[in-house]
Amino acid sequence: MQAADQTSIPMPAADMSSAANKSAVPAKVAATVFPVLGAISVSHLLNDMIQSLILAIYPMLKADFNLSFSQIGLITLTYQITASLLQPIIGNYTDKYPKPFSLPIGMGFTLSGLLLMSMATSFPVLLIAASLVGCGSSIFHPEASRVARMASGGRHGLAQSLFQVGGNFGSSLGPLLAAWLIIPHGQHSLSWVSIAALVAMFILFQIGRWYRDHPATRKSHTASVQARLPRKKVITAVSILMLLVFSKYFYLTSINSYLTFYLISKFQLSVQDAQVHLFIFLAAVAAGTVIGGPVGDKIGRRAVIWVSILGAAPFTLALPYANLFWSSVLLVIIGVIIASAFSAILVYAQELIPGKVGMVAGLFFGFAFGMGGIGAAVLGVLADKTTIAFVYQICSFLPLLGIIAAFLPDTRVQAAQH
Repeated sequence: MQAADQTSIPMPAADMSSAANKSAVPAKVAATVFPVLGAISVSHLLNDMIQSLILAIYPMLKADFNLSFSQIGLITLTYQITASLLQPIIGNYTDKYPKPFSLPIGMGFTLSGLLLMSMATSFPVLLIAASLVGCGSSIFHPEASRVARMASGGRHGLAQSLFQVGGNFGSSLGPLLAAWLIIPHGQHSLSWVSIAALVAMFILFQIGRWYRDHPATRKSHTASVQARLPRKKVITAVSILMLLVFSKYFYLTSINSYLTFYLISKFQLSVQDAQVHLFIFLAAVAAGTVIGGPVGDKIGRRAVIWVSILGAAPFTLALPYANLFWSSVLLVIIGVIIASAFSAILVYAQELIPGKVGMVAGLFFGFAFGMGGIGAAVLGVLADKTTIAFVYQICSFLPLLGIIAAFLPDTRVQAAQH
């Protein structure tokens, strides 16, 4: 069994002998397992590339199926709500009963949704396909986040950033794939992307084998961990984090779902050129994600959360009034700043509620997806009744909610007192 694991994901010798040295080396100084973090990040890349590809082909679907903006928003809502409702439930269950091989199963749902969307002939079928992709996400994200924490070696912010940057980079590839492959060849070419889902399933199966044999997987689910803060303070802090996630993802939805329409309408760009600008924004988001986690490990997560959301406000407020050049510049700045928050938010929440890694990951990923879905639906209706430009004027104020991060307790102080 050990030899099989070595062929699937190469592991440092120190990690292979960790069980023998368990009594001599405390768990808190265990080495960060970068091969596993790399593998889970690549899987996240492939997963989110597929998801962002679906968002990126909205202009094609709108034309082919004669959809309104409200129907475009409903597709996103179906996908996001499916994911958001199931994620915390799945995360809470797997906290108690780990399921290492649920990862490739989740990717199988994504693969099914992708293939169904490539063959869809009606709007209801598009919704069913979107719900299958949502189910895949609901399984993938909490379990993959758990794997990242297990492989972190105590560097939780770094591990979450490496995990999430794969997803962000994958999201940035979706528009390029849409512009260069799907839009020129039509809806049926979506089936070609199934190769990426199959590769991800293979990688996730190997990760599942490492996950199965990890000591944390065999721990009793009845073991309890003492919370660092009183229950009321934890509830208040989680509520603040939820409001910040609302601000962040409602705004990001306005970019992810409608930036191409905004650029086409305001600057008369082609669909392909608009997709390139969306790629630039999503690449900036990937860069910001890399920065947020390690910085949070060093200076504290509350500071990162505060700066990353409130700090984006001057630039989001300027975006609706900028020309094409400055819009591109502002999109890069906004992407870098606002993306640095989520790794810090997730690890901060896991520190608030220790021992509930999957439930917390599922709750926050799910809430983020839910806010994105609701945002897409609401903003789609608003765009139909007004204009896309007006939508961006309204959304530009959302990062101002970042001011409430000042009320978050400093978990570093609490950790030092325990």
